Amino acid sequence: MSLDSFEFERGENPLDVIEQVAAGNDWAFERPGEDEISIMVTGIHAHYTVSFSWVEEMESLHLACSFGMRVTKRSLDEVTRLIATINQQLVVGHFDLWFNDGVVVFRQALPLNGGVDANNSQVEFLLGSSLDACERYYQAFQFVVWAGKSAEQALGDVLFETMGEA
Repeated sequence: MSLDSFEFERGENPLDVIEQVAAGNDWAFERPGEDEISIMVTGIHAHYTVSFSWVEEMESLHLACSFGMRVTKRSLDEVTRLIATINQQLVVGHFDLWFNDGVVVFRQALPLNGGVDANNSQVEFLLGSSLDACERYYQAFQFVVWAGKSAEQALGDVLFETMGEA
């Protein structure tokens, strides 16, 4: 199998598609450069900052979603355990802790190798699955950081299934 290099023409900057999706949903966004865009999205539990960056040399669209929660030194070890436990359950993307900032982020990427253009469906899935993960686990992070619960207790408190109707 040959791994010859081929030159492909990319139709448009993938961030242009993200800008269209953000504008279509009336989300506030900022485009500080050609290769990055940040969108502000209000969820049920928090306000999320979703940052996209286009990495040309990897032909990859990277997403980082944060919810502005600072991890305290007291909760650092338990948050790390919580992240490891959550990441075992995820099919796409992962949570990460940016130690220098003390911020939890959800990250994933969309490879667009070979000149593939991003489309609305791909961008909506990338964004939607990221926000779904943040919404699903936000309270678990709160329980660990602010209530001092263990990772296991926090997940047990947020991942219960209700049955029937009230």
